[in-house]
Amino acid sequence: MAAAGLYWAMCVAGSAEQKGKRAVDLGGGSLSRGEVAGNYREYAAFFDKPQQIAAKDKVPKLVDTFYNLVTDIYEWGWGQSFHFSPAVPGVGHREETKLHEKYVADLLELGPGQRVLDAGCGVGGPMRTIAAHSGSNVVGITINDYQVARARSHNSKAGLSKLCEVICGDFLHMPFGDDSFDAAYSIEATCHAPQLRDVYAEIYRVLKPGKLYVSYEWVTTCKYQAQDPEHVKIIHEIEHGNALPGLRSYKQVVEIAKEVGFEVLEDRDLALPPAHPWWTRLKMGRLAYYRNHVVIALLSFLGIAPQGVFEVHEMLFKTAMYLTRGGETGIFSPMHLLVCRKPLDGGDAATAATAAVASS
Repeated sequence: MAAAGLYWAMCVAGSAEQKGKRAVDLGGGSLSRGEVAGNYREYAAFFDKPQQIAAKDKVPKLVDTFYNLVTDIYEWGWGQSFHFSPAVPGVGHREETKLHEKYVADLLELGPGQRVLDAGCGVGGPMRTIAAHSGSNVVGITINDYQVARARSHNSKAGLSKLCEVICGDFLHMPFGDDSFDAAYSIEATCHAPQLRDVYAEIYRVLKPGKLYVSYEWVTTCKYQAQDPEHVKIIHEIEHGNALPGLRSYKQVVEIAKEVGFEVLEDRDLALPPAHPWWTRLKMGRLAYYRNHVVIALLSFLGIAPQGVFEVHEMLFKTAMYLTRGGETGIFSPMHLLVCRKPLDGGDAATAATAAVASS
C-alpha cells in the first residue's frame, strides 16, 4: 500500500492532462540538473541586496531564472494558469480560473479573426481559455524559453495551435510593429517589469488606435501602511517569492497607464467584497503542500529531482503564507483590474512610448 501510494503521488497526481507535470518530471526549466541549486542561491541573493533589484538591467535575468526554477512546480501543484481568481461558491478551482480568464475576453469584446496580445503568457493557460472562448488569434510573449516550449506543447495537445502562437522575448522590447494588435491583455504579469511605464508604453505602441487593453495587476491597497513593520514584511516576502522588483500601489498603476497615453475606462479591485477570498485556495492547499514537500524531499534524496528543487518548493510555501496574510489583512491584491483604451487620435504610438520610457 505504501508503494502504491508513493507511485500515485509521484506519477499520477498532477498528470500532464490535468496539471501539466508529474512529480517525477520536476526539474529546473532550461537549467541543467547541476545548475538548479546554484541558480536558486543566486536568485535568493538578489533579495539580500535590494540595490540589485533596483537596477533595471538585472530584472529580466532575475525573472527568467525565477521561472526556470518554479515553472515545473507551478504546473504540478497549481495548473497551467499561473494566477489567482476570486473564489466562487460551488465551483471548483479550475472553473474559477477559467471564469476569471473569460472575463478578460468579454471585457475586450473579442471575436474570431482578431489578433490579441498576451503580454507575459507563461505556459499559456489563459491564452488557451481566451482563444477557445472567443475564437481570436492570441499571440503570447514570455521571457523564458522553457515556458515557450511548454506552452507550444499544451497548445498542440489542446488542438489550439492555429489560434495560439507563443514567442520568446522581453515584453519591454517586443518584436511587433506599431498598431499591430486588435486587443491586448496581461494577467498578473506586468508586476515583473522593473518600470511599469516601460511595459505599458510597449503595449500602447503595438495596440491599434481605439482598441482596448485589460490588465490584472498586483498592487498594494489603500490599507497598506508603509510605517507598519508587519505590512512591510508581508510585501517584501511576496516580492521575494515572486521575482518582483517592487510592488506598486493601486493608485500608481492608474497614474502610469494615463502617463503613457491610455484612457482608463475602468479601475477597480476584483478582490473586494462581494467577491469571495482569492486566497482560500492557498489555505485549503496546506495539506497538499506537506504531501508534495515529502514527495519532493524523497525525489531529491533518490536523485530523481535535481538538488535545489526542495529549496524552491520551500520558498514557494513560505510565499503562500505571506500571500495569504496579504489577502487576510487586505493590504495586497493580485487582481486590480484596469481597462484601458488607446485613443483614436493617439497619433504616433512610437513617439508616446519613447517619451514614456525617457521619463523613467
